[in-house]
Amino acid sequence: MVSYGCSKTNSGQLECFVEFKVSQEEKRTNGMGLVTRCFEILAIIGSILLIFTTLPFSLCVVFKVVQEYERAVVFRMGCLKGVPRGPGTFFVLPCIDNCVRVDLRTVSFDVPPQEVLTKDSVTVSVDAVVYYRIKEPLSAVVKIANYSHSTRLLAASTLRTVLGTRSLAEILAERETISHTMQSSLDEATDPWGVKVERVEIKDVRLPVQLQRAMAAEAEAAREARAKVIAAEGEMRASRALKEASDVISMSPAALQLRYLQTLNNISAEKNSTIIFPLPVEMFAGFFNHNAARR
Repeated sequence: MVSYGCSKTNSGQLECFVEFKVSQEEKRTNGMGLVTRCFEILAIIGSILLIFTTLPFSLCVVFKVVQEYERAVVFRMGCLKGVPRGPGTFFVLPCIDNCVRVDLRTVSFDVPPQEVLTKDSVTVSVDAVVYYRIKEPLSAVVKIANYSHSTRLLAASTLRTVLGTRSLAEILAERETISHTMQSSLDEATDPWGVKVERVEIKDVRLPVQLQRAMAAEAEAAREARAKVIAAEGEMRASRALKEASDVISMSPAALQLRYLQTLNNISAEKNSTIIFPLPVEMFAGFFNHNAARR
C-alpha cells in the first residue's frame, strides 16, 4: 500500500513524503511466489540433469512432434507455458512439462433425436448433424473441461429451443433458415471456448402416426380436387370444340357427307353382327337448312 502527502515545516517550506506499506497478505503472497519460483528453478535443473544422465534415451521424451493439423498446449508445473506449439518439433522438459494436443480439423457429430413441442402444440422428433472445429487451442483447453461433450449438449438444447419457437409448417418448409439460425446461436455460445461451429443440418423430422395419416388424407383430398378441376376444364374445352365442329359441318354439306362416309367406314371395320341401313344424306338437308335459318 502506498500513502503520500505534504506538510509545511516551521521555516515555511513545503515538505512532501511518500510511504510504502506492505500488508501481511502481500508479504505472504510474495513469499509464496518466491518459494514457487525457487522450486520451479530447482525442478528445471533436476529435469535437465535427468536428460543428460539418461542420454540418448531421453531424446525420445524431450522432443515432441506436432502434425500440421494439430497444436500443442504446454503446461509447466501446472502453469501455462507460452503460446501453443506446432506444427513441427519442439522441446519439453521431462517430469515437469505436460503437453495437451488439440486437433484443428473439422469434426462432425450427430445430434440424437429430440422430442420437440412446436409453437402450434405438435410433438415432433427431430435430429441434426453439426460440423465444428477448434479455432483457439488455448481457450479450448483452459476455459472448458471437455469442449466436445459440452458442444454436443449445447447443440441438443439449442435444437429444442429453436424449433420450439416455430410451427410445424415452418419446420417442414424452412429447414435451411432454421439450420442457419442454429448455426449462429451455437457459434455465439461456443466462441468463448475457442470453438467455431461451421454448419448445422437438420436431417429428419418424424411426425406422430396419427398426424401422418391426417396429412396423407389431406394431401389425397387436395389431389382429388385438382384432378376434378382438370377433368372439368377438359370437358369444357372438349364441348367447345364439338360445338365449333358441329357449326362447321352444318355450314358445309360436303363436310357432312365426308363425315357420314367416314363413320360408315369405321363401322364396317369392326367385327360385329350389326347391320347398317344408311339413309341418304339429302333427307337431312331440310333439317340443317332450317337450323341455319334460325341462326
